[in-house]
Amino acid sequence: MKNLVFATNNAHKVEEVQQKLNGLFTLKTLSEVGCNEDIPETSDTIEGNALQKARYLWEHYGCDCFADDTGLEVEVLGNAPGVHSARYAGEAKDSEANMDKLLSELDGKENRKARFRTVIALIINGEEHLFEGIVNGRILTERHGGKGFGYDPIFAPEGKNLSFAEISMEEKNCISHRGRAVEKLLEFLKNS
Repeated sequence: MKNLVFATNNAHKVEEVQQKLNGLFTLKTLSEVGCNEDIPETSDTIEGNALQKARYLWEHYGCDCFADDTGLEVEVLGNAPGVHSARYAGEAKDSEANMDKLLSELDGKENRKARFRTVIALIINGEEHLFEGIVNGRILTERHGGKGFGYDPIFAPEGKNLSFAEISMEEKNCISHRGRAVEKLLEFLKNS
């Protein structure tokens, strides 16, 4: 069975994708291939960061691999925080501070349209492929729910009156940006 490295050390993410692969590939984490360094993410686009991480693995470890990057894009803020979502309130990657900053910037604004966007970059046999997943929604005026991570407590997906932090992980995975990008990746791998 062919190996595919997922540029993450998050065992839950790996397990989730591995189940969907149905034995087509064996997924490995960064640590399993000996990659213990911080992979650079210095691009000014989500696509660029995903590609940068995948290319780093390909160039340094010579393995088929994929990487993802995600951003929250708020319409009235010119699609900010976007590629800077994780560090919106500073280098500490503090989710609470990021949400506080975003809520403050949207205070009094009627347009709260937003979308989460994930891009997965796959390098297999030296060829690069990109897969995008988007979920539209809106930014709530305050936090709701205790599940999820990042901006989940203040993001309500289109057609829902609940935040991502109020719905089950299974339901979120069915409609989320990352879930949609992973489905496209898996469809490509199954058909190639």
